[in-house]
Amino acid sequence: MSRTRVLAAVLVATLFPAACGSAGTAPAASAVTVFAAASLTGTFTELGEDFEAANPGTRVVLNFGGSSALAQQIDRGAPADVFAAAAPVNMQQVVDGVGTAGTPTTFARNRLQIAVPRGNPGGITGLADFGNADATIALCAEQVPCGAAAEKVFEAAGVTPRADTLEQDVKAVLTKVRLGEVDAGLVYRTDVAAADAEVEGVEFPQADQAVNDYPVAVLADAPNAAGARAFVDHVLSGRGRAVLADAGFTAP
Repeated sequence: MSRTRVLAAVLVATLFPAACGSAGTAPAASAVTVFAAASLTGTFTELGEDFEAANPGTRVVLNFGGSSALAQQIDRGAPADVFAAAAPVNMQQVVDGVGTAGTPTTFARNRLQIAVPRGNPGGITGLADFGNADATIALCAEQVPCGAAAEKVFEAAGVTPRADTLEQDVKAVLTKVRLGEVDAGLVYRTDVAAADAEVEGVEFPQADQAVNDYPVAVLADAPNAAGARAFVDHVLSGRGRAVLADAGFTAP
């Protein structure tokens, strides 16, 4: 089984050949290029490896990042077959721009959770601590889904956050927490679960006020449309739902 290749941002201009094949079956010796939200890193890496194993000769090329940045890359012509976003607004940006080959399908949901370094040295207990000038805080920038969701929960809690750093995707926030560079960050529950014992999660009631829907779609200009459809089918399959559920995502 070939290993799933993760495409760095500097390589998004690399072109992959179009290939022929029936819907639902990946063409042999082809690449399927998937642009996916950073919070999908673990699940889509696993699903990509599954897909490669089921389709010998096919490789899944993954480009992870903030959904807003990925949407901009696609609109500017980056060759992608599939887009999986962490919020419908970023998918709509692509639909209004280059369009999609099919209607986007919501395949998962996620909620925010406070992440603190192991042992919670800052003594963070809830969202109110994000307004404390003595606490060091990392948040996602407002233009990415985790940042937009954060704004909603802070509004619901009546808290004005005092962020020390604004990051371009949720994985960057988690890294700050994991390394102990901040007392707390606001990430997704799935990110806390993926970090295992390196960070701890703190629940807060306002998380239900900002549930993120994750849509996926085949792109209209997909170089490998057949492979893209097959990969999306895999994400929506029973196996795909199981992998997502194990990571902490909920069903739509």
